[in-house]
Amino acid sequence: MFGIDAFTDRAFSGNPAVVCLLATEADPHWMQQVAAEFGVSETAFVVTRQGGFGLRWFTPEVEVDLCGHATLAAAHVLWYSTGQVTGYNKIKFFTASGVLQAARVRDADGSEQIELEFPAEAPEPCELDPRFLQAIGVDRARYIGKNRLDYILELDHEQQVRELNPDFGALRNLPARGIITTAVSDSREQYDFVSRFFAPGAGIDEDPVTGSAHCCLGPYWQQKLGGAELLGYQASKRGGFVAVRPVLDKVFLRGTATQIWRGELSA
Repeated sequence: MFGIDAFTDRAFSGNPAVVCLLATEADPHWMQQVAAEFGVSETAFVVTRQGGFGLRWFTPEVEVDLCGHATLAAAHVLWYSTGQVTGYNKIKFFTASGVLQAARVRDADGSEQIELEFPAEAPEPCELDPRFLQAIGVDRARYIGKNRLDYILELDHEQQVRELNPDFGALRNLPARGIITTAVSDSREQYDFVSRFFAPGAGIDEDPVTGSAHCCLGPYWQQKLGGAELLGYQASKRGGFVAVRPVLDKVFLRGTATQIWRGELSA
């Protein structure tokens, strides 16, 4: 097992994940118990399969269909921690959201990152019960939408997103995995948009850096701002950056990760 901080190049920032490498398929109830024991936002379970790796994600309370930061963490473990995947060979993950791919890429400055190929999860406009707006801490939103996973609210200003103090007890009854709040950046030279993600119904009051939320944020902000690639900053206490490149029905998410610990599970 490995403790990985994802979407960051510094320890104790970004989004923490536990990656568990399995010799064989495991019982889902046991995996849920392990995830609850560690208590981080996601624990990823990886098992070798023909042509790639099976991958499942668990919060402390539920199994989820899509998770970006724990996928990034799993790819980091397979390339850098164990060397099970060598060189620049792509990794295929077989998941509840289909086949997801990871690749090692180099930026113009020569630094190396991991790029994930995920499904685009663009939102459609919808209404949201005013009780949940009140629970988030706003009276209105510039845009309210929903995809198959989450609600998304665009607010007027970056500072409004940063200063939210939601009522998590009320949000536990939200009829979705979670709610994304976002606004255009006040400092476009640093990043294009800001976001925060709340999912108390899934056992995560606030997720530090949410890759799967950027599968929604990428297409949404590309339509509004243009550009082939955008940079998002998730303004949680830990914080982290996600580069997003939407292409048709895909979103390519790019970031780095760092290993914090490794060990073995006895139970």
